[in-house]
Amino acid sequence: MGEDANAAIRRFPDRSRAISDLFARDEGFRDMCTDFATAEAELQRWRASEDPRRERRIDEYLVLVEDLAVEIANTLDATSFAPFSK
Repeated sequence: MGEDANAAIRRFPDRSRAISDLFARDEGFRDMCTDFATAEAELQRWRASEDPRRERRIDEYLVLVEDLAVEIANTLDATSFAPFSK
Protein backbone atom coordinates (compact mmCIF):
# COMPACT_ATOMS: atom_id res chain seq x y z
CA MET A 1 0.00 0.00 0.00
CA GLY A 2 2.76 2.45 0.85
CA GLU A 3 3.04 5.96 2.15
CA ASP A 4 0.47 7.37 -0.28
CA ALA A 5 -2.40 5.46 1.30
CA ASN A 6 -0.96 5.98 4.77
CA ALA A 7 -1.18 9.75 4.35
CA ALA A 8 -4.91 9.42 3.69
CA ILE A 9 -5.30 6.97 6.58
CA ARG A 10 -3.56 9.38 8.96
CA ARG A 11 -6.04 12.06 7.87
CA PHE A 12 -9.08 9.75 8.09
CA PRO A 13 -8.14 7.00 10.59
CA ASP A 14 -11.76 5.93 11.08
CA ARG A 15 -11.97 5.15 7.36
CA SER A 16 -8.74 3.18 7.07
CA ARG A 17 -10.40 0.03 5.79
CA ALA A 18 -12.33 1.87 3.09
CA ILE A 19 -9.16 3.71 2.06
CA SER A 20 -7.19 0.45 1.85
CA ASP A 21 -9.92 -1.27 -0.14
CA LEU A 22 -10.39 1.58 -2.60
CA PHE A 23 -6.64 2.15 -2.91
CA ALA A 24 -6.23 -1.51 -3.93
CA ARG A 25 -8.81 -1.37 -6.71
CA ASP A 26 -9.08 2.19 -8.03
CA GLU A 27 -6.23 3.81 -9.96
CA GLY A 28 -7.83 7.26 -9.78
CA PHE A 29 -8.08 7.01 -6.00
CA ARG A 30 -4.44 5.88 -5.82
CA ASP A 31 -3.46 8.95 -7.85
CA MET A 32 -5.48 11.16 -5.51
CA CYS A 33 -3.73 9.65 -2.48
CA THR A 34 -0.35 10.15 -4.17
CA ASP A 35 -1.17 13.81 -4.78
CA PHE A 36 -2.30 14.17 -1.16
CA ALA A 37 0.88 12.57 0.22
CA THR A 38 3.05 14.73 -2.05
CA ALA A 39 1.22 17.91 -1.05
CA GLU A 40 1.58 17.07 2.65
CA ALA A 41 5.31 16.38 2.21
CA GLU A 42 5.79 19.67 0.37
CA LEU A 43 3.86 21.51 3.06
CA GLN A 44 6.22 20.11 5.69
CA ARG A 45 9.24 20.98 3.56
CA TRP A 46 8.09 24.59 3.20
CA ARG A 47 7.34 24.84 6.92
CA ALA A 48 10.98 23.95 7.60
CA SER A 49 12.30 26.29 4.91
CA GLU A 50 13.92 29.67 5.38
CA ASP A 51 13.16 30.67 1.80
CA PRO A 52 11.61 34.15 1.47
CA ARG A 53 8.64 32.56 -0.35
CA ARG A 54 7.96 30.32 2.65
CA GLU A 55 4.73 31.88 3.92
CA ARG A 56 3.15 32.13 0.48
CA ARG A 57 4.03 28.52 -0.33
CA ILE A 58 2.73 27.30 3.03
CA ASP A 59 -0.58 29.03 2.34
CA GLU A 60 -0.76 27.48 -1.14
CA TYR A 61 -0.01 23.98 0.12
CA LEU A 62 -2.46 24.30 3.01
CA VAL A 63 -5.22 25.01 0.49
CA LEU A 64 -4.09 22.16 -1.75
CA VAL A 65 -3.94 19.66 1.13
CA GLU A 66 -7.41 20.66 2.31
CA ASP A 67 -8.86 20.49 -1.22
CA LEU A 68 -7.41 17.02 -1.73
CA ALA A 69 -8.69 15.89 1.68
CA VAL A 70 -12.19 17.00 0.68
CA GLU A 71 -11.84 15.16 -2.62
CA ILE A 72 -10.74 11.98 -0.84
CA ALA A 73 -13.62 12.24 1.63
CA ASN A 74 -16.12 12.82 -1.17
CA THR A 75 -14.80 9.83 -3.08
CA LEU A 76 -15.05 7.64 0.01
CA ASP A 77 -18.60 8.89 0.61
CA ALA A 78 -19.58 8.17 -2.99
CA THR A 79 -18.26 4.62 -2.87
CA SER A 80 -19.68 3.67 0.50
CA PHE A 81 -23.11 2.16 0.70
CA ALA A 82 -25.53 1.04 3.33
CA PRO A 83 -26.54 -2.60 3.37
CA PHE A 84 -30.02 -3.41 2.18
CA SER A 85 -32.51 -4.04 4.94
CA LYS A 86 -34.81 -7.02 4.68
